[in-house]
Amino acid sequence: MGTPESWGTALATAGAGFGTGLSLIVAIGAQNAFVLRQGIRRHAVPAVVAVCALSDAVLIALGVAGAGAVVAAWPAGLTAVAVLGGCFLLWYGLRAGRRALRPSGEALHAAGGAGAGSRRGAVLSCLAMTWLNPHVYLDTVLLLGTVAAGHGALRWDFGLGAALASLCWFAALGFGARLLTGFFARPAAWRLLDGLVAVSMVVVGISLFARA
Repeated sequence: MGTPESWGTALATAGAGFGTGLSLIVAIGAQNAFVLRQGIRRHAVPAVVAVCALSDAVLIALGVAGAGAVVAAWPAGLTAVAVLGGCFLLWYGLRAGRRALRPSGEALHAAGGAGAGSRRGAVLSCLAMTWLNPHVYLDTVLLLGTVAAGHGALRWDFGLGAALASLCWFAALGFGARLLTGFFARPAAWRLLDGLVAVSMVVVGISLFARA
Protein backbone atom coordinates (compact mmCIF):
# COMPACT_ATOMS: atom_id res chain seq x y z
CA MET A 1 0.00 0.00 0.00
CA GLY A 2 1.18 3.49 -0.75
CA THR A 3 1.93 6.19 1.79
CA PRO A 4 -0.45 9.11 2.41
CA GLU A 5 1.94 11.28 0.42
CA SER A 6 1.87 8.95 -2.58
CA TRP A 7 -1.92 8.78 -2.46
CA GLY A 8 -2.05 12.57 -2.32
CA THR A 9 0.23 12.83 -5.34
CA ALA A 10 -1.88 10.31 -7.26
CA LEU A 11 -5.08 12.20 -6.45
CA ALA A 12 -3.50 15.49 -7.48
CA THR A 13 -2.39 13.94 -10.78
CA ALA A 14 -5.87 12.50 -11.36
CA GLY A 15 -7.28 15.94 -10.61
CA ALA A 16 -4.98 17.46 -13.21
CA GLY A 17 -6.17 14.86 -15.70
CA PHE A 18 -9.78 15.64 -14.81
CA GLY A 19 -9.27 19.35 -15.43
CA THR A 20 -7.34 18.87 -18.65
CA GLY A 21 -9.80 16.31 -19.98
CA LEU A 22 -12.77 18.49 -19.12
CA SER A 23 -11.25 21.52 -20.84
CA LEU A 24 -10.90 19.49 -24.06
CA ILE A 25 -14.29 17.76 -23.89
CA VAL A 26 -16.41 20.80 -23.07
CA ALA A 27 -15.62 22.57 -26.37
CA ILE A 28 -18.83 23.18 -28.31
CA GLY A 29 -19.25 20.93 -31.33
CA ALA A 30 -21.50 18.48 -33.13
CA GLN A 31 -21.10 15.72 -30.52
CA ASN A 32 -21.97 17.90 -27.54
CA ALA A 33 -24.84 19.51 -29.42
CA PHE A 34 -26.15 16.04 -30.28
CA VAL A 35 -25.96 14.83 -26.67
CA LEU A 36 -27.65 18.03 -25.53
CA ARG A 37 -30.49 17.56 -27.99
CA GLN A 38 -30.93 13.91 -27.00
CA GLY A 39 -31.12 15.01 -23.38
CA ILE A 40 -33.67 17.70 -24.13
CA ARG A 41 -35.76 15.15 -26.03
CA ARG A 42 -35.14 12.54 -23.30
CA HIS A 43 -34.43 9.97 -25.99
CA ALA A 44 -31.82 7.16 -25.69
CA VAL A 45 -29.88 9.26 -23.18
CA PRO A 46 -28.23 6.36 -21.24
CA ALA A 47 -27.05 4.73 -24.48
CA VAL A 48 -25.69 7.97 -25.92
CA VAL A 49 -23.88 8.91 -22.69
CA ALA A 50 -22.39 5.39 -22.46
CA VAL A 51 -21.13 5.50 -26.07
CA CYS A 52 -19.46 8.86 -25.57
CA ALA A 53 -17.87 8.03 -22.22
CA LEU A 54 -16.66 4.55 -23.18
CA SER A 55 -15.28 5.79 -26.51
CA ASP A 56 -13.32 8.51 -24.74
CA ALA A 57 -12.03 6.03 -22.15
CA VAL A 58 -10.70 3.74 -24.91
CA LEU A 59 -9.10 6.62 -26.80
CA ILE A 60 -7.56 8.07 -23.65
CA ALA A 61 -6.12 4.67 -22.69
CA LEU A 62 -4.61 4.31 -26.17
CA GLY A 63 -3.11 7.77 -25.89
CA VAL A 64 -1.60 7.19 -22.47
CA ALA A 65 -0.17 3.81 -23.50
CA GLY A 66 1.22 5.14 -26.78
CA ALA A 67 2.78 8.23 -25.27
CA GLY A 68 4.38 6.14 -22.55
CA ALA A 69 6.00 3.93 -25.21
CA VAL A 70 7.37 6.99 -26.98
CA VAL A 71 8.87 8.28 -23.75
CA ALA A 72 10.62 4.96 -23.12
CA ALA A 73 11.86 4.34 -26.65
CA TRP A 74 12.27 7.79 -28.23
CA PRO A 75 12.20 10.81 -25.88
CA ALA A 76 13.02 13.17 -28.75
CA GLY A 77 9.81 12.09 -30.45
CA LEU A 78 7.80 13.16 -27.43
CA THR A 79 9.39 16.59 -27.58
CA ALA A 80 8.31 16.94 -31.20
CA VAL A 81 4.79 15.77 -30.35
CA ALA A 82 4.65 18.18 -27.41
CA VAL A 83 5.54 21.09 -29.69
CA LEU A 84 2.94 19.96 -32.22
CA GLY A 85 0.36 19.50 -29.48
CA GLY A 86 1.15 22.91 -28.02
CA CYS A 87 0.68 24.55 -31.40
CA PHE A 88 -2.62 22.77 -31.91
CA LEU A 89 -3.88 23.69 -28.43
CA LEU A 90 -3.02 27.35 -28.93
CA TRP A 91 -4.81 27.28 -32.28
CA TYR A 92 -7.77 25.50 -30.66
CA GLY A 93 -7.86 28.08 -27.88
CA LEU A 94 -7.79 30.97 -30.32
CA ARG A 95 -10.68 29.41 -32.24
CA ALA A 96 -12.69 29.04 -29.04
CA GLY A 97 -11.90 32.64 -28.15
CA ARG A 98 -13.07 33.80 -31.57
CA ARG A 99 -16.31 31.84 -31.15
CA ALA A 100 -16.81 33.51 -27.77
CA LEU A 101 -16.34 36.96 -29.30
CA ARG A 102 -18.15 36.26 -32.57
CA PRO A 103 -20.63 33.39 -32.09
CA SER A 104 -22.06 31.95 -35.30
CA GLY A 105 -24.67 29.62 -33.80
CA GLU A 106 -23.50 26.77 -36.06
CA ALA A 107 -22.61 24.38 -33.22
CA LEU A 108 -26.14 24.18 -31.91
CA HIS A 109 -27.41 23.16 -35.32
CA ALA A 110 -24.60 20.78 -36.24
CA ALA A 111 -26.38 17.65 -35.04
CA GLY A 112 -29.71 18.46 -36.62
CA GLY A 113 -32.34 15.84 -35.83
CA ALA A 114 -30.15 12.81 -36.50
CA GLY A 115 -30.82 9.77 -34.36
CA ALA A 116 -34.18 11.02 -33.06
CA GLY A 117 -36.16 8.20 -34.66
CA SER A 118 -34.77 5.14 -32.87
CA ARG A 119 -32.32 4.08 -30.19
CA ARG A 120 -30.19 2.31 -32.81
CA GLY A 121 -30.12 5.44 -34.94
CA ALA A 122 -29.10 7.54 -31.95
CA VAL A 123 -26.26 5.16 -31.06
CA LEU A 124 -24.99 4.98 -34.65
CA SER A 125 -25.11 8.76 -34.99
CA CYS A 126 -23.20 9.13 -31.73
CA LEU A 127 -20.57 6.59 -32.83
CA ALA A 128 -20.12 8.43 -36.12
CA MET A 129 -19.71 11.80 -34.44
CA THR A 130 -17.17 10.34 -32.03
CA TRP A 131 -15.02 8.07 -34.20
CA LEU A 132 -15.24 9.91 -37.54
CA ASN A 133 -14.13 13.21 -36.07
CA PRO A 134 -10.37 13.70 -36.62
CA HIS A 135 -10.16 16.13 -33.70
CA VAL A 136 -11.03 13.39 -31.23
CA TYR A 137 -7.78 11.62 -32.05
CA LEU A 138 -5.78 14.82 -31.62
CA ASP A 139 -7.52 15.68 -28.35
CA THR A 140 -7.48 12.28 -26.65
CA VAL A 141 -4.83 10.06 -28.24
CA LEU A 142 -2.24 12.74 -29.08
CA LEU A 143 -2.74 15.66 -26.71
CA LEU A 144 -3.96 13.94 -23.54
CA GLY A 145 -1.47 11.14 -24.09
CA THR A 146 1.36 13.64 -24.42
CA VAL A 147 0.39 15.60 -21.32
CA ALA A 148 -0.07 12.34 -19.38
CA ALA A 149 3.40 11.17 -20.35
CA GLY A 150 4.84 14.20 -18.60
CA HIS A 151 3.62 12.72 -15.32
CA GLY A 152 5.82 9.65 -15.71
CA ALA A 153 4.75 6.68 -13.60
CA LEU A 154 1.55 8.53 -12.66
CA ARG A 155 0.39 8.91 -16.26
CA TRP A 156 -2.37 6.32 -15.76
CA ASP A 157 -3.71 8.31 -12.80
CA PHE A 158 -3.82 11.31 -15.11
CA GLY A 159 -5.63 9.23 -17.75
CA LEU A 160 -8.12 7.95 -15.17
CA GLY A 161 -8.93 11.52 -14.19
CA ALA A 162 -9.44 12.48 -17.83
CA ALA A 163 -11.75 9.49 -18.41
CA LEU A 164 -13.74 10.40 -15.30
CA ALA A 165 -14.09 13.96 -16.61
CA SER A 166 -15.56 12.57 -19.83
CA LEU A 167 -18.07 10.43 -17.95
CA CYS A 168 -19.11 13.30 -15.67
CA TRP A 169 -19.45 15.76 -18.55
CA PHE A 170 -21.52 13.57 -20.82
CA ALA A 171 -23.72 12.38 -17.94
CA ALA A 172 -24.32 15.96 -16.82
CA LEU A 173 -24.97 17.11 -20.38
CA GLY A 174 -27.28 14.26 -21.28
CA PHE A 175 -29.23 13.81 -18.05
CA GLY A 176 -29.12 17.44 -17.02
CA ALA A 177 -30.09 18.87 -20.38
CA ARG A 178 -33.71 19.26 -19.36
CA LEU A 179 -32.57 21.63 -16.62
CA LEU A 180 -30.25 23.60 -18.91
CA THR A 181 -32.60 24.10 -21.83
CA GLY A 182 -33.49 27.67 -20.95
CA PHE A 183 -29.94 28.62 -20.03
CA PHE A 184 -28.24 27.30 -23.16
CA ALA A 185 -30.95 28.75 -25.38
CA ARG A 186 -29.16 32.06 -24.80
CA PRO A 187 -26.11 32.74 -27.01
CA ALA A 188 -24.39 34.43 -24.03
CA ALA A 189 -24.20 31.08 -22.22
CA TRP A 190 -22.30 29.45 -25.11
CA ARG A 191 -20.05 32.50 -25.36
CA LEU A 192 -19.14 32.18 -21.68
CA LEU A 193 -18.44 28.47 -22.06
CA ASP A 194 -16.25 29.05 -25.12
CA GLY A 195 -14.37 31.77 -23.26
CA LEU A 196 -13.51 29.36 -20.44
CA VAL A 197 -12.44 26.72 -22.96
CA ALA A 198 -10.19 29.24 -24.73
CA VAL A 199 -8.37 30.13 -21.52
CA SER A 200 -7.91 26.44 -20.60
CA MET A 201 -6.55 25.52 -24.04
CA VAL A 202 -4.00 28.34 -24.04
CA VAL A 203 -2.80 27.45 -20.53
CA VAL A 204 -2.36 23.75 -21.41
CA GLY A 205 -0.68 24.66 -24.72
CA ILE A 206 1.85 26.87 -22.97
CA SER A 207 2.52 24.11 -20.44
CA LEU A 208 3.31 21.71 -23.29
CA PHE A 209 5.85 24.15 -24.71
CA ALA A 210 7.38 24.49 -21.24
CA ARG A 211 7.71 20.70 -20.93
CA ALA A 212 9.25 20.46 -24.41
